[in-house]
Amino acid sequence: DKVLTELIEPYELRAAKLREFLEDVKPSLRYDIVPLGDPYGPSVTDPNLQCLVVSEETRRGGEAVNKKRLENGLPELALYEILLMKDPDHSQNEEEKISSSSLRQRLLGTLLRPPRQDPALPSHPYVIGLTGGTGSGKTSIAKLLGQLGAFLIDADRLGHAVYVPGGPAYEQVVAAFGAEILNEDGTINRKVLGAKVFGNQERLKSLTDIVWPEMARMVKEQIREAGAQGKAVCVLDAAVLLE
Repeated sequence: DKVLTELIEPYELRAAKLREFLEDVKPSLRYDIVPLGDPYGPSVTDPNLQCLVVSEETRRGGEAVNKKRLENGLPELALYEILLMKDPDHSQNEEEKISSSSLRQRLLGTLLRPPRQDPALPSHPYVIGLTGGTGSGKTSIAKLLGQLGAFLIDADRLGHAVYVPGGPAYEQVVAAFGAEILNEDGTINRKVLGAKVFGNQERLKSLTDIVWPEMARMVKEQIREAGAQGKAVCVLDAAVLLE
């Protein structure tokens, strides 16, 4: 349930930082650092342990440890409760205490490693894929990046463009799904077409096999246009990105 689990540092790095901290506090201190593969670790099996340091918010976890120890025939640990350090610089959406969750949130928007160089890709513009479901905030982020100077490509808008009469997929879609998907003015009725493919994987694949290659071609044209305009960054806003 941790916030931004993808940004949690690997165990080896965290253990190295902990060793550095312990040596800094007291070089003569003897310690073992053990990775936890479950919520309890050695706390419920090690008979040599005598004390468990908890905070106000982890006291219940300490009590659960003691319950397990009693079940395992081991004596209870003394629970020594410490106060949490408050973070004077925390923002409104961060925890009041000094927290690794807050630190991970502050990493958002920074490059954790330099972009991988691919000789097959042109150096400019640098293309960023922006994806997520309905209501996830794609439009707001795209607008923000556009204000910063990025060239925006709206895949949804291109998706509509492929269906219009004279559009690159119009004739193929009508041939595949019949004239009954057309409005009186000759435009494709997206609702009728949607009803034909909804819940039918075979028909849906037939449609995407027609539409997606045309959309990909239009996206590449837009990227070339961004390059021609001298744009350094191009943002592709697409709900179904990899396909």
